[in-house]
Amino acid sequence: MMINSGPWFDMYLSSRDSVVLNFNPFMCFNPDPKVEYNDQLTRATNMTVSAIRFLKTLRAGYLEPEVFHLNPDKSDTQTFKRLIRFVPSSLSWFGAYMVNAYPLDMSQYFRLFNSTRLPKLNRDELFTNEKAKHLLVLRNGNFYIFDVLDRDGNIVKPSEIQAHLKYILSDSSPAPAFPLAYLPSENRDIWALLRQKLLSNGNEEVLQKVDSAVFCLCLDDFPIKDLVHLSHNMLHGDGVNRWYDKSFNLILTKDGNAAIHFEHSWGDGVAVLRFQNEVFKDSTQNPAVTPQSQPAAVDSSSAVQKLNFKLNDALKAGIIKAKQNFDATMETLTLDVMQFKKGGKEFLKEKKVSPDAVAQLSFQMAFFRQYGQTVATYESCSTAAFKHGRTETIRPTSIYTKKCAEAFIRQPSKHSTEELQQMIAECSKYHGQLTKEAAMGQGFDRHLFSLRYLATSKGIPLPDLYQDQAYAQLNHNILSTSTLSSPAVNIGGFAPVVPDGFGVGYGVHDDWIGCIVSSYPARNVHEFIQCVHKSLEDIFHVLEGKHIDG
Repeated sequence: MMINSGPWFDMYLSSRDSVVLNFNPFMCFNPDPKVEYNDQLTRATNMTVSAIRFLKTLRAGYLEPEVFHLNPDKSDTQTFKRLIRFVPSSLSWFGAYMVNAYPLDMSQYFRLFNSTRLPKLNRDELFTNEKAKHLLVLRNGNFYIFDVLDRDGNIVKPSEIQAHLKYILSDSSPAPAFPLAYLPSENRDIWALLRQKLLSNGNEEVLQKVDSAVFCLCLDDFPIKDLVHLSHNMLHGDGVNRWYDKSFNLILTKDGNAAIHFEHSWGDGVAVLRFQNEVFKDSTQNPAVTPQSQPAAVDSSSAVQKLNFKLNDALKAGIIKAKQNFDATMETLTLDVMQFKKGGKEFLKEKKVSPDAVAQLSFQMAFFRQYGQTVATYESCSTAAFKHGRTETIRPTSIYTKKCAEAFIRQPSKHSTEELQQMIAECSKYHGQLTKEAAMGQGFDRHLFSLRYLATSKGIPLPDLYQDQAYAQLNHNILSTSTLSSPAVNIGGFAPVVPDGFGVGYGVHDDWIGCIVSSYPARNVHEFIQCVHKSLEDIFHVLEGKHIDG
């Protein structure tokens, strides 16, 4: 089945809000298990080479939906793969379906590389130029480019990439007085007008280089203090050393902390996470350089080009204004991190409850404990089992979670431990059903979205349902949540989607549960995190068969 994703692209590209905080999320890599490989230069080189290897594999058509083939000649060929090869592609999905395997849609992947969101009045455009062979590197607000693919499309020698990055890291140029990188953080129409000014002021060639670059590598000149600092830096940074419109920014701090910050209109977490997993695996298992490697003896001063932008007074004024807006907005954002160390996926599976359902239940209970009510909650779910599938919404708030939250918080002494266990099991069972329905295209949010889109595009008056308070409330998602679990990812996060909301990025690991929560001044994120921790403690107590006190 194919999903028409056009209206979904429209929704993102027509929005005039800044992409920073409103749309772009981040996902942090785990450190390289070999400690000495976390040196900034070593890790930046290895990750860049692995990213280009991924690009080559993808473009050669060897990137299978589930297997990464850098060397397809030697790839393992299980019976299923041998069999499926002879089935016409129009029927091959059926063969996959018979064994309950759903090869995921990969139509988004080509936008990972050489792609940028271009600001245009009323509706932005996605731009891709697969012919470009250069990498864009940002350091201290300065822009550099050098080729990572040669004329024949082969990867430039890792020792040369290392030499060029070393050259950039040793450049003592000060940060520009008017950092251009603030502009993509602006309202999209304002940025579109400023971009037109940039073009007419003689910057067409340099902008073309920024837009067509394979991706953007950001080298930050400072180490990371703690997880909160890490999250702020990867989610938005200081506005000087990112290009927020690029399909993704690969960020490396002075101490080798790495993350991907990505623009959301072109694709979803599924494509980015796949890329991240492969880059982590390849850069840690097949590193291109070692901490002892010597950079190649090449003339980096001629290979690396520093981009210079011609700015007039109107553009300088635009940058100053963008910086003021950026700084003022970032001041309103609070982030906090929680790590629950008393157990995780293994314990929950042993108790036969869904780890994701338990995490979601803890958010429901936390909000209920803090504010005494239940609110609209959004959990994203990929629909990549369908052609061009994007996402569907899982609605974790249910009569089961409400009943459970009330029992745990208002009257725990009235219920036996067995009754509370039964309530958790009911929540888990229902959440599993919701998740399956969403993944298989049976959610209601995207259907309602499509019907509304059709009515508007055909000039039909909007049906009463869409004017109803309940519909408005349902779509004002106070708890916006998304989960990631992967051996490559440490934490991931995003900002709230409404001014009085929380943005909850979480992961249920084998023996711990973590979440990073964001809020604006209307909500108290520190208190919410304490309530989540307390909820998880209570749930785990009950699952262990212990009694809880109110």
